[in-house]
This record gives sequence, C-alpha cells and structure tokens, in this order.
Amino acid sequence: MGLGGCIILIAAGAILTFATNWEMEGVNLDLVGIILMIVGLIGVTTFSSIARRRRVVVPPATPVIDEERPHSRRDGYSDGYGM
Repeated sequence: MGLGGCIILIAAGAILTFATNWEMEGVNLDLVGIILMIVGLIGVTTFSSIARRRRVVVPPATPVIDEERPHSRRDGYSDGYGM
C-alpha cells in the first residue's frame, strides 16, 4: 500500500469517527474509524521509513587521472604544431 492508500485510510476513519452518526447493530463505527486511522498512521510511518532508507547518498567516484606519458614519436607532427 502506498502513501495515497494510507491517507485514504486515515480520511475514511476520520469520516466514520467524527462526521457520521450512523448506528449499526453489533458494530461500533467510531471504533472502526479509529482503527482505520491507526492503521493509516502505521502505514504512513512505515512508508516514510522505507523511503528514507532508499535515499542513500553515494559520494561520487573520484576520476582516475593518468599521468602524462611522453610521446613516443617526435617527428614534428605529434605535438600539434607541424614543425
């Protein structure tokens, strides 16, 4: 379940708990709403902790610099001047 599903659970639980006055025989809708809100909060905290672990900062690799090697040919054209 993603972050959106957890937020929907919290919203549905809040609606059942605070915005309705329905009464069903054998079911306490206030308790069901509170349970949905708790499950949604647990989901949000779990999702955020997993997302935080995925964001591992990896330092960039340092480039390897080869030392300059002397040119093997010295005919005048290998240094770029043509003389």
